[in-house]
Amino acid sequence: MAQATLSISSKNYSSWSMRGWLLVKFSKLPFDEQIISLDDPAMRAEILLLAPSMLVPCLQHDGVKVWDTLAIGEYLHEIKPKAGLLPADRGARAHCRAVCGEMHSGFSALRSALPMNLRGEFKEFKVWARAQADIDRIVTIWHECLNTYGGPYLFGATPCIAEAMYAPVVTRFLTYNVKLDAVCTAYCASVMALPQVQEWVEAAKLEPAEIDELDAEF
Repeated sequence: MAQATLSISSKNYSSWSMRGWLLVKFSKLPFDEQIISLDDPAMRAEILLLAPSMLVPCLQHDGVKVWDTLAIGEYLHEIKPKAGLLPADRGARAHCRAVCGEMHSGFSALRSALPMNLRGEFKEFKVWARAQADIDRIVTIWHECLNTYGGPYLFGATPCIAEAMYAPVVTRFLTYNVKLDAVCTAYCASVMALPQVQEWVEAAKLEPAEIDELDAEF
């Protein structure tokens, strides 16, 4: 029996579920998945950005219940300090927390205009100005991190909390054919090549549930 349980929703549509799942995978904490169906109105509302708060992902471990993605990351860092979820250097650690916090609380235009859909492929998608401003800021963050810490990941040679937070953005850029420079294109390829990301994507492709609102180019 695994030591922990992680509640998630759709692997195709739920960016926050993906973030939480990757965090636990990166930490190497054994866990069971509890998948909440899209038939649950609360889950559907959350994915469509209509819910007042997020119910998933939710990690239960050793009598502790944690349901916020950043809180899950910090909890896992405390119980699995050797997993490298946060950089060892204090300055880099602060920088990592800052860019993860920015992803956690910002980029609302990107979220609404380019919803996560791993099975989708919209080659001629029109990115409007508000979403483009979010994309431009993300590109700036990636360049700063990759230039400062040497890549191939945002804070060096191994993936950390930052990759879990930005991996759904990488999938959005691919789904909507967002044009990126060579540096960011290479970073996206590195993220998509992670075995944990590949495992998630393959499971998403097999998922039968669909949300019509997110399967139309709009």
